[in-house]
Amino acid sequence: MSRSALITGITGQDGSYLAELLLDKGYRVHGVVRRSSSFSTGRIEHLYRDIHEQPQLLLHYGDLTDGQALSNLVLEIEPDEIYNLGAQSHVRVSFDQPVYTLMSDGVGALNVLEAARLLCKRKPVRVYQASSSEMYGKVLETPQTETTPFNPQSPYACAKVYAYFQTVNYRRSYGLFACNGILFNHESPRRGETFVTRKITRAATRIKVGLQKKLYLGNLDAKRDWGYAKDYVDAMWRMLQQDQPDDYVVATGRTHSIREFLELVFGQLELDWQEYVQIDPRYFRPAEVDLLLGDPSKAEQKLGWKAETSVEELARIMVEHDLDLAQREVHGAAYAAP
Repeated sequence: MSRSALITGITGQDGSYLAELLLDKGYRVHGVVRRSSSFSTGRIEHLYRDIHEQPQLLLHYGDLTDGQALSNLVLEIEPDEIYNLGAQSHVRVSFDQPVYTLMSDGVGALNVLEAARLLCKRKPVRVYQASSSEMYGKVLETPQTETTPFNPQSPYACAKVYAYFQTVNYRRSYGLFACNGILFNHESPRRGETFVTRKITRAATRIKVGLQKKLYLGNLDAKRDWGYAKDYVDAMWRMLQQDQPDDYVVATGRTHSIREFLELVFGQLELDWQEYVQIDPRYFRPAEVDLLLGDPSKAEQKLGWKAETSVEELARIMVEHDLDLAQREVHGAAYAAP
């Protein structure tokens, strides 16, 4: 009998790649999506097309802030694994919407854990909690490991710290198989266009074909450990296949500034980024995180996982996709999700 999994945030970047991975492994996949007046399933529409004859992907309306409905859903479908990827995930936006960010990212994670605890009275379930390198904030040591103290610098990071410790608490108090994946920045052609890497590749390719003239950014000196989201969802799955639950840093072990990423992207398009990029103070955070660099040694040793894609290759993948997208914009053609 095939295993089943529930993914919150299935329509996001990570959720869509994870759904692909689990379907390839023979899982029956359930996804939670928020109800809206417009469709938000673009990243997973190709999965519906591919499995139309024998559907293994089922979507359910829900919201992480509605704990009762979430528990009802979990008890109804009885998944073997739950991956909590749903969140208000934009750090800058969290300063404008701190209460909503705490409710969705913090209390929402608690609702998932409580639903899992109730299900455990019937059958075992394993839970993955999407933690974040932003929890390290103004870092107290470099590189950051599983034992580095958290020092959050945003409402988003504070909410994620809350969710992290609730996950640890449910593991210790109730014996729940629950893991935190402390993922460092991970990007792809499916990254939202308001996130800095995708904002850069989208703008650079549109500039290349004459659709855009300028790109406005904030702090170019911030350094991040950037990996490929498609690699990182494999680490999530591996965490839930272990004999014992634990917490893991998932990273490349290399850091690059936004300025360096600009050079990579514009260089691939044979453009000088300095001619097109302007600094806009509106994009500075009230409290900046200057340097994030993860040490993935534990994940490598215990999970057998290692980042396969360099930042140079990641930039190439994103540029190729967005250049094609920009060219289709020029010609008014439709574009399917990657």
